Amino acid sequence: MNEILFRGGRAFLPGGAFAEAVLVRGDRVAAVGAETDVARQAGPGCETVDLDGGLLTPGFTDAHIHPVQAGLERAKCDLAEVYGLPEYLERIAGYAAAHPDRVWIEGGGWDMSAFPGGLPHRSQLDFLDRPAYLVQRDHHAAWVNGRALELAGITRDTPDPADGRIERDADGEPTGVLHEGAMELVGPLTPRPSTADQVAALLDAQRYLFSLGVTAWQDAIVGPFAGSDDQLPAYLEAASAGRLTARVVGALWWDRARGAEQIPELLERRRSAEGLERFRATSVKIMQDGIAENFTAAVIEPYCRCGGTGGGTGLSYVDPELLKGHVAELDRHGFQVHFHAIGERAVREALDSLTGTDPANRHHVAHLQIIEPSDVPRFAKLGVTANLQPLWATHHAQMDELTIPYLGEERSSWQYPFADLLRTGARFCAGSDWPVSSADPIQGMHVAVNRTEPPSSVHAGYPTAQTPFLPGQSLDLATALTAYTAGSAWINGDDDAGTIAAGNRADLVVLDRDPFTEPAADIWRTRVAMTFVRGEQVHGR
Repeated sequence: MNEILFRGGRAFLPGGAFAEAVLVRGDRVAAVGAETDVARQAGPGCETVDLDGGLLTPGFTDAHIHPVQAGLERAKCDLAEVYGLPEYLERIAGYAAAHPDRVWIEGGGWDMSAFPGGLPHRSQLDFLDRPAYLVQRDHHAAWVNGRALELAGITRDTPDPADGRIERDADGEPTGVLHEGAMELVGPLTPRPSTADQVAALLDAQRYLFSLGVTAWQDAIVGPFAGSDDQLPAYLEAASAGRLTARVVGALWWDRARGAEQIPELLERRRSAEGLERFRATSVKIMQDGIAENFTAAVIEPYCRCGGTGGGTGLSYVDPELLKGHVAELDRHGFQVHFHAIGERAVREALDSLTGTDPANRHHVAHLQIIEPSDVPRFAKLGVTANLQPLWATHHAQMDELTIPYLGEERSSWQYPFADLLRTGARFCAGSDWPVSSADPIQGMHVAVNRTEPPSSVHAGYPTAQTPFLPGQSLDLATALTAYTAGSAWINGDDDAGTIAAGNRADLVVLDRDPFTEPAADIWRTRVAMTFVRGEQVHGR
């Protein structure tokens, strides 16, 4: 049985403690403690990994991520690495020229803040000789050209779907921006990936995530949504063939156009993964609202400024009264419920529906952009976990130009209240929402601690500020790191991972430095040097 001795730095332990050395035997942690004591337990053929002053941490678990979708997008027209209309058009034109065989121009990653009012226009894409479908960075809208609208039969007379909006010019003509459920009017017309394509995307994403120290995750949407196909067959195939090395929980998509009649189908989908070691379909994802920037986040008081057809109080995608019954039934069947909630009304509706449910099912609410202060203590009281996406808690352009002006001063101060949640006893897990934002947990930790944009995440030309965003809501590094490790492993029901302790699974990450010994402003500089899954190296030197 192989053995590895990690020494020459420190290991991060529960409660923010540290150890000098860790011994791994096979796929488990065998010993933790002082180097002399741990080394004494090693066998004659033990391999040594010199941490070289770096930090050994548990493998990171991403509690809210979309790897299959991200892998597919990485192979299409990727706009996430550039910023601004000229740069977008240059990349789109280059992609079209390089792929004359593609029937559609597909991709995404454009940022709302690059456009006046956050809205691109179909005419900007009408130079293309093919239909185009480009998904917004946060996947709550799509930018299409006139040819795509024509193929979908979308005209000034097409009604908005109940869960979305067709953006329109002053004269009522569709502009080429489709919000939320309106994406479904075009997305399904694009070429559909095969299961083999999805498996390849999943494995590409897995390799990339290993390079960032992510050894497990919860896929936040497993099912058809916004033009994307069901990912369940890909996960089942990869896990059955032994190609899924990470440990994954799939959050099965709750079709918001349906009701409780879909629960038997969810039960059957859960059963389809029974017996698989690396994949379980034990969570259900309910998206209760949209986002603040396009006025679809569910808020209590109306948005302060209602430009165009926006404004109002947003959308509750599932009727709050019906939601209570649906959640209660899912809870009775032993499902975990994984909520998307951005606006303060959606957060309250999620918490109301979770009142009286079994905390053992480990329900959680993701994003939590706006929480009305009286609802903050309810997370701890109800045993509901706060699923943080820290990267968004900064003065980025979308926040300053398209969010704060519409929320108003008081409500803007309720955003991402991490410290308030901590003070009231809430349990944390954390995720990236990749490909919406960077999958790198280190960058998320940097923001959780500093509440400023990590310099490594800022593209050329992207407007940002290094003024901390509501700095009173920052977390200490140990709390942030624990959220990405023990907290997210716990939310996945992965109770022998997430902490470095004897007997736990040897999912481990070697960092190239010890961020606890360096200025907090430099957390973002930390890189993953090596990643281990079950004691086997999957990334690094």
